[in-house]
Amino acid sequence: MNGTNATEAYFAPPSSGVLERASSIRAAVFDVDGVLTDGSVWVPAEGEPGYTFHIHDGKGLRMLLDAGIEVVWLTARGCGAVQRRSEELGVRYLLQGRSDKGAAMEAVHERLGLTAAECAYTGDDLIDLPAFRRAGLAVAVADAHPALTARAHWTTRRPGGRGAVREVCELILAAQGKLAAAIQAHET
Repeated sequence: MNGTNATEAYFAPPSSGVLERASSIRAAVFDVDGVLTDGSVWVPAEGEPGYTFHIHDGKGLRMLLDAGIEVVWLTARGCGAVQRRSEELGVRYLLQGRSDKGAAMEAVHERLGLTAAECAYTGDDLIDLPAFRRAGLAVAVADAHPALTARAHWTTRRPGGRGAVREVCELILAAQGKLAAAIQAHET
């Protein structure tokens, strides 16, 4: 199967309006709890909480970064496990302890010199609504709160922490004509 057919089989493109929005994205911002993770937090008797990250999501994030699209993680919580995973993947922008996600998105725009139309935001819960209003592409994961899915430009098929982030990454890459090359890079 060549790269184009593999792309088409794995990824069913959304509406032309969503693809148009995704074609302008230069930075993809992701909530952590419920998006990069399934929302579960492992709390040991001693030490910091732990999280489980899906390996497919990590590969999708690397594909975005390799394609020159900046990745930002934005979370109201903070923990060393999130910091460590972001470093492993090469995510340069990690904003932890930021419960005002609208203000945090404004800071992302300013720091990266981008407009709202050039930034995507993926979330799952009510705290993410202010960030949705400041994103050119607002994405809800499949198991997001209904208030988010009602306001999202697009909703993933997979739930948070279970491949939803990979879907978002591939949506953006497909809209920019970069997905087939990203897949073909692994066929050699």
